[in-house]
This record gives sequence, C-alpha cells and structure tokens, in this order.
Amino acid sequence: MPGFFLSLVLLLYPAVLTAQSESQLDLGGSREAAPFAAIPDGSGDALVPPAAGCEMGEVRLRWDGGQARFSVEIADDAGERGQGLMHRESMARSSGMLFIYPRPGRVSFWMRNTLIPLDMIFLDARGVVQKVHSNAVPLDETPIPGGNDILAVLEINGGLARAFGIGPGAQMLHPAFGADAAWPCAGAGG
Repeated sequence: MPGFFLSLVLLLYPAVLTAQSESQLDLGGSREAAPFAAIPDGSGDALVPPAAGCEMGEVRLRWDGGQARFSVEIADDAGERGQGLMHRESMARSSGMLFIYPRPGRVSFWMRNTLIPLDMIFLDARGVVQKVHSNAVPLDETPIPGGNDILAVLEINGGLARAFGIGPGAQMLHPAFGADAAWPCAGAGG
C-alpha cells in the first residue's frame, strides 16, 4: 500500500522545477540564479559550501513510509526572512522556501501579506522536524509559534505535508544542518 500511495502522490504532484546547472533553475520558462549558501554566523560572513549529496537549492525529507524533495529558495538573513513568501499569488507544487537562522531559538511566523495557504515545517539544529503547522490561512496575522531550539523552517504549499505524511520526527537533508545532522550530506560525517 505505501508504494501505491507514493506512486499516487508522485502522479498528483509532479516535479515542476529541475536543476539546469549548479547556478540555474528552470522555473517554467524564466531563469533565476539558485541561491548559494549565505548562512549567517552572526557576522553574516559564513557560507555553507555545497556538499556531496546536497544542494543548497534543494531539500529532501524522509520519514517512516516516504520521502519528498522540494526545490527551495533560501531566506537566511533578516531581510529575506522578513519578506518570505509575501505577495506571491502562486508557488509550484514542488517548491518552497527554507528559512535558516544563525542559531537555534524560539521562532514564530504569521501570514501577513501572504496570499497562498502554506504548511510550515519547523526543524531543529539536526534537521529533525519538531512541528508541522498545516494550511496557514492567507493574510492571517495570528502568530504561529514553532517552538524552541528551531534552526530552520520550510514553507511549502498548504496541504502537502499532510498529503505526503510529513510530521514530527521526519529528517531533512540539507547542508545547513552540517555534520551533526540526523541525515548528513555525503562526506559531511555523522
């Protein structure tokens, strides 16, 4: 049955974005540079180098019963995190935005000026999902607390986390989590 469900999900949610090169993504006709790494260390100077098996513009999630992959934009400074996905009228199903903080802490989100429903996936410093908030309501300014010790938040189209079965305990593969990640990049140790 899990194989059938995964096949059905893959049929319903095809990968719209495909990597064209290390610096370009095909966004259905337009071309944008894929974000490279600027993950601040407090001074804003630290970069996360690409690692074997990991791409800065891609996240992979795994959990009992499945895996998913999303092409992501990186929001790793205060300005980018503040803007987030505001004012966007749509987002490809296989896309998202990964918010990365300089260090783990308490985070809270809202949907001010956000026009599409989103799922928010809150991750700790090891890339383990701590909480999923499903179908955040567009334009709602009610705070959505993510919890303590959160290093990153993945925003994807509303309803996808539930459709895939992504929940607490799922693990993310991305260079932002380093060698101590629950699911480290190849060559990163762990």
